[in-house]
Amino acid sequence: MARKKIIAGNWKMNKTPSEAVALVEELKDLVKNDEVDVVYCVPAIDIVPVVEATKGTNVAVGAENMYFEESGAYTGEISAPMLVDAGVKYVIIGHSERRDYFKEDDVLLNKKVKKAFASGLTPILCCGESLEQREDGITMEWIKSQIIADLAGVSADDVKKLVIAYEPIWAIGTGKTATSDQAQEVCKGIRDLIADMYDAATAEAVRIQYGGSMNAGNAAELLAKPDIDGGLIGGASLKADFGKVVNYNK
Repeated sequence: MARKKIIAGNWKMNKTPSEAVALVEELKDLVKNDEVDVVYCVPAIDIVPVVEATKGTNVAVGAENMYFEESGAYTGEISAPMLVDAGVKYVIIGHSERRDYFKEDDVLLNKKVKKAFASGLTPILCCGESLEQREDGITMEWIKSQIIADLAGVSADDVKKLVIAYEPIWAIGTGKTATSDQAQEVCKGIRDLIADMYDAATAEAVRIQYGGSMNAGNAAELLAKPDIDGGLIGGASLKADFGKVVNYNK
């Protein structure tokens, strides 16, 4: 069975609640595509109004982060049960900005992945290399180390539901994009790794996104590649052009 494409917008730290609802209304008719799963990953304060605004549409709502504990003295954090109760379906884990700016390591991210699955959320697990790592020729070595650590102790049944986002850090928000061949090479390497860690059926089931400046101009070429199953879209998800990415096949 062919993997269904998944296009997710990562709004990052943008949009007040009222602005978020306005953007949902603007995009509502533009992101209709029965052949694509569409997700808006929004700031925590926007989750409740965006869940309400997307009711009756084809859009699922995701969070940009979560903590691995269910409750307690963790000021400023948000838990998986809170997200589930609010109507969230997906959660981004291990975005390069979380790894870099907030020093989240693979031990922490592994706990988050496990908690997301245990709570019924679908993790969008991010991995990717810096420009220096790419130039040093260690792209796949680095990405494999991230994924092996982040999925330690996670079952094949859960991994089959996982979304992995390959995000070359050097292409995020820079306007630079990996060529479709470069992106395909890494996404195939990730799928091969999942096959090695689990089995061929698990590798065939997992969906792998490209997350480095995908936009209306390059989406069709990237998504034509056999191992690229979608996109994790940053800035372009905050504009009407996001509809063109979702409808890359029209």
